Amino acid sequence: MLIEKVMLNDGNMMPRVGLGTYEVRGGQGLNQILAAIQSGYRLLDTSTNYDSEGIVGEAIRRSGVRRSEFFVTTKLPGKYHHYKDTLDAIQESLCRMGLAYFDLYLIHWPLPQRNLYDEAWRAMLTAQQLGLVRSIGVSNFEPQHLDHLIQETGVVPAVNQIEVHPYWINQRMIDENQKRNIVTEAWSPLGRHNEAKSEAALVDLARKYHKTPSQIILRWHLDKGVVPLPRSQNLAHQRDNLAVFDFKLMHQDMALIDTLTQKNGRIDNQDPNTYEEFE
Repeated sequence: MLIEKVMLNDGNMMPRVGLGTYEVRGGQGLNQILAAIQSGYRLLDTSTNYDSEGIVGEAIRRSGVRRSEFFVTTKLPGKYHHYKDTLDAIQESLCRMGLAYFDLYLIHWPLPQRNLYDEAWRAMLTAQQLGLVRSIGVSNFEPQHLDHLIQETGVVPAVNQIEVHPYWINQRMIDENQKRNIVTEAWSPLGRHNEAKSEAALVDLARKYHKTPSQIILRWHLDKGVVPLPRSQNLAHQRDNLAVFDFKLMHQDMALIDTLTQKNGRIDNQDPNTYEEFE
């Protein structure tokens, strides 16, 4: 299955749909990731805090697919924002996954009350120079956090992975990322607990386009220029989530989905300006 790619601001290419691995663990999780790879997924998104780095690395080794075909992303926990801790954490994650480099490494949360994310960013620049990571970016960063990094180092993050789904369209941050030539990735692009997929508007659009509600949501992301990272443990759903490159949504249908956003639509009310990451 052909998956389109997007060029990052550092010249590296990234698939436009990836596999999220939050809460995908153990032997069952390994089999689910292997099935996803067999279905065509090459962008694999994990995090030290997801406790799935080990099985993602093992799935890559068992898959029979060349390492160079994968785009592997992981993220830095907040407790490792000090410069040396960041470098050590990157190397530890590489050893845990059995990899020589990461395609993309992200600061998981800015944690502005601790105010160490610029120190972590400088360490990631060093890791990039050492060849440990190819692209560097951030996750859940607000405009002021992005601008602080840029002003301090002159380096613009390649990616900002943020919460985007029909109940929290987060258009403000999509636009802010675009202004800075930063690619937006979406975590939990279908929302949590599948509520959005049962929305009447999405069910109607699925009938109109002869697609599933999930495919409509993922195409909505793509048409916004967002890279979605859906998580699915079901083989059929994994395949469906990749079959989104053969149609586009009409402008009025994009606007209709936008109307589903909610004032308090964030998952667990995780505001990056105040959120304290779990240890």
